[in-house]
Amino acid sequence: MRSSNPVFSRRGFSRDNGYAGFNTAPQAGGAAVGAQGNPYATGNPYATGNPYAQPGAGADPYAQNPYAQNPYAQQGAPQAPVATGNRMTMDDVVMRSAMTLGTVVVGAVLAWALLPVSSTSYGLAIGAALIAFVLAMVQSFKRKASPALILSYAAFEGVFLGVISEMFNSRWSGAPFQAVLGTMAVSGATLLVYKAGWVRVTARYARIGMTIALAFILVMAVNLLLVVFGVAEDGGLRSMGPLGAIVGILAIVLGAFFLTLDFKQIEDGIAYGAPREESWLAAFGLTMTLVWIYIEMLRLVAIFSGDD
Repeated sequence: MRSSNPVFSRRGFSRDNGYAGFNTAPQAGGAAVGAQGNPYATGNPYATGNPYAQPGAGADPYAQNPYAQNPYAQQGAPQAPVATGNRMTMDDVVMRSAMTLGTVVVGAVLAWALLPVSSTSYGLAIGAALIAFVLAMVQSFKRKASPALILSYAAFEGVFLGVISEMFNSRWSGAPFQAVLGTMAVSGATLLVYKAGWVRVTARYARIGMTIALAFILVMAVNLLLVVFGVAEDGGLRSMGPLGAIVGILAIVLGAFFLTLDFKQIEDGIAYGAPREESWLAAFGLTMTLVWIYIEMLRLVAIFSGDD
């Protein structure tokens, strides 16, 4: 999996091995999956023929030594277990996700405690956000996961979230706590819908959703430029009024869409035996998506709270 990222492209696990596409599924019959559609399958060295096959009609029956064969290696003998020590598991994903999200939380708590609300802390938050963005870009285009990059991104992202959360809380008391609860509710509901099979993540679903997401990001980028140059007042589409609430709800829906892609890519990576280090990319993608949802939820809580 390259990063499951609301901004950057979403690719399947292991660029070197291809993509574990949305429409392919492992074959029934245990942990082993078919080679077709599986970027992690290795060729079967015995698929080209049976070296112990009996000679055909007309062949010399004495050309082979019947005693040179192992009578216990015939069909029906138990097969050796497939080595799975370096395969990604759900435990790996959970552990790496906990480490990454934990780093975000620690960074946010420290920033909240050590940086009082001021123009200086606001500038530090913007700087931290820019550094986090650059680190995320670097990781997104790397061929392999870099735990150091991912955890560094999480730390700087945490500093940014801590400062803006404190700022929101200073004006709308309790807004960060409500945003956390909202993020948990959206994530839990999305996971429930996904596991219940109410949403099928197919290639068509991903294409349509990503087209909408990229269009949304492009419109928001143009809106930001208009605000910076004074063309759009009061934040434009990102105002603190009804229009801003509608845009915020759409952004949260897109965040839920990104989560379904995250869940599908993790599920496929485990089913197809992705390398264990890919679990860092799964954690990276989940973290970015949850940060996206939290920020939008924070703004939405502030809008509904009004000037209170």
